[in-house]
Amino acid sequence: MKRTLITLAMTLSVAVPAMADQALATSKNCMACHAVDKKLVGPAYKEVAAKYAGQAGAADKLAEKIMKGSSGVWGPVPMPANAQVNADEAKKLATWILATK
Repeated sequence: MKRTLITLAMTLSVAVPAMADQALATSKNCMACHAVDKKLVGPAYKEVAAKYAGQAGAADKLAEKIMKGSSGVWGPVPMPANAQVNADEAKKLATWILATK
């Protein structure tokens, strides 16, 4: 029983921040064009995480793309700038995206 409770507590401590960051992505309209595990208008977050895995400064690069937009990285459809996302939110989103392996 004690082991089950510890496992449950560990699961919740990992799941809650992940859901909170997905909630942020939803509230900032990121999920209108992206999904965690499938391509919509833009790439799946798991694809983004795989592409940037192990790269130094990846979270900072992605945070900048989230705020300023990007084009040509994933095909012809550009990602518009997200003026409603501040620097702290962009970094939090980028960190979450990179963890969606």
